Amino acid sequence: MGKIRLLPEALACQVAAGEVVERPASVVKELVENSLDAGASNIEVRVQRGGIALIRVTDDGCGMNRDDALMCLERNATSKIRTKEDLGAITTLGFRGEAIPSIASVAKFRLATREPGALTGTEVIVTGGKLERVNDCGEPPGTQIEVRSLFFNLPARRKFLRTEATEYAHLEQVLKTQAIAHERVRFSLVRDERLAFQLPATTSLRERIGGLVGDDLASRLLEIEPLEQKGVKVRGFIGPPGMGRSDRRQQLTFLNGRPVEAAIVTRAMREGYHTALMKGQYPVTFLFLETDPAAVDVNVHPAKREVRFHDGFAVQDAIVAAVSRTLRERMTRPVSGVGLTGTSGAPKPPLVQEELIEPATVYSTPRLDPRPAQLFTALERQRVEQTTPPTEEGQAPHSTLSAPAPSGETEPLPEPPAPVEPAPITEEKPKASDYRIIGVLGKLYVLLEAKEGLVLMDQHAAHERVLFEDLRRRMEVEGAPSQRLLAPLMVDLPPRDFDLVSRHLETLERLGFGAEPFGGNTLKLDALPAFLKRDDPEAFLHEVIQEIRVASDRMSSLRLGEDLIATTVCRAAVKANDFLKEPELRKLLEDLLRCDMPYCCPHGRPTLIQIGYAELERKFGRRA
Repeated sequence: MGKIRLLPEALACQVAAGEVVERPASVVKELVENSLDAGASNIEVRVQRGGIALIRVTDDGCGMNRDDALMCLERNATSKIRTKEDLGAITTLGFRGEAIPSIASVAKFRLATREPGALTGTEVIVTGGKLERVNDCGEPPGTQIEVRSLFFNLPARRKFLRTEATEYAHLEQVLKTQAIAHERVRFSLVRDERLAFQLPATTSLRERIGGLVGDDLASRLLEIEPLEQKGVKVRGFIGPPGMGRSDRRQQLTFLNGRPVEAAIVTRAMREGYHTALMKGQYPVTFLFLETDPAAVDVNVHPAKREVRFHDGFAVQDAIVAAVSRTLRERMTRPVSGVGLTGTSGAPKPPLVQEELIEPATVYSTPRLDPRPAQLFTALERQRVEQTTPPTEEGQAPHSTLSAPAPSGETEPLPEPPAPVEPAPITEEKPKASDYRIIGVLGKLYVLLEAKEGLVLMDQHAAHERVLFEDLRRRMEVEGAPSQRLLAPLMVDLPPRDFDLVSRHLETLERLGFGAEPFGGNTLKLDALPAFLKRDDPEAFLHEVIQEIRVASDRMSSLRLGEDLIATTVCRAAVKANDFLKEPELRKLLEDLLRCDMPYCCPHGRPTLIQIGYAELERKFGRRA
């Protein structure tokens, strides 16, 4: 007798369940997707002990007759696809026909369903994959599925489950994700007989997001105006500059209504945010993609989490264009001062690199000298000092709380307007005349008064942004300045890296490198970027090669050197403790507001933070 044998049906279902049913959250995902495919407008989920003891999903969808109720328990039985052509253009959330039999094989399973208009419904009881009984029932139209004692017949699998609180957290996240993707459906979650949340059906995506993550965060999100490019439509909401998270839990992407994960989407989001996000931080995004179902393959992973695009570059280009346009056009006000870098609590102040603090440097028109660490000439310093009005002897301009009035009298502070809710984002970009300089706090933060309330400007971050955009524009026209080496540097590269560099020599030249092949896999460097401040240029070359490898062909070659530009301007910008007079602060503000991305420095930290009158009223107990 041969060694290869067919597995028993029950064992085969348990093997399949290991891929489909990982934890209670997987059960909720599969059952809710079936409810949505059935056209449900009301979905209720009840759980006990984090879903380990009980998961009950009830919907008001199309329901099933007796034959379909029994057939859905068979492996690979589905109503979603019929032919191989259907598999190439999937429009439903489910299609494999594995979820129901897999769940029923590892739990105590009950299915009750009735079609609208039918006199009676059907109840099916299954225990550990074994059909117990089939009865008539009087359930309302729709479907109700109960899953009790998950993995009761697989002790080895059950012991790998986490605590009830952890399993519930995963389960809740799955349901919230589905709720965001389908705002026209009413969702409710009951945990241990207590209502966790209830979301009414709505036509407003922002309202649905606010019901799940809070109105404060939802109100600060920037809406992406629908953009269609090369058959890919992009819409949704993204966080403004400065709103980052340490993980991807609030970076949600939906493709044709399906929550998906794709590396190309993550790269596109990073490219779209560009310098508006700190390294190591992930943006808050609720991104909706729509494309031809035939242009994407969702049959990649048993849990249907991963997808593959037939034309990934088209998807990437559309996302980059939509995100960058939104940040450029919709971000017309400073970021809010509440919860900038975390999910809650007070904002974390921008980091100041103490090792970069240099002697006081006077601010003037941003002109980055090709010579390293030289920003302003003596003539420029003298010109600024001559145009600065004299102050009284011993008076420190930064120690006052208001700017001197032209008449010599104290200008009365205007009364704050009545507390109002934050106005919606408009397309009008603010001007320097919209702000009044009050003073400087801690020799770093410039206090400004605006009609919305108090605005704080980080003079170091603001000057970084001004210098960064100025140098980048010059590089686009002239290229980066180079400095010749006294002796050429020979770098031996792996064959793969050498081939990559050979195809991107022009890119390296634009970045200020003088490079050419020197036989074999050796690269000769006879020039380096003039503002490169590193003891190991060979290591920097390897970093650039890595960036070229990761970057797509559609990415601007200048993006590869922007980290270098950001580091350079960080050294050249004014620092904490640098004394700037009022005309210099005004000039800095004017130059900042003329930038393409004025609300964050090249490292993604905010340059301007706004604390509105409504928030100040709450802080002082004047309003709830």
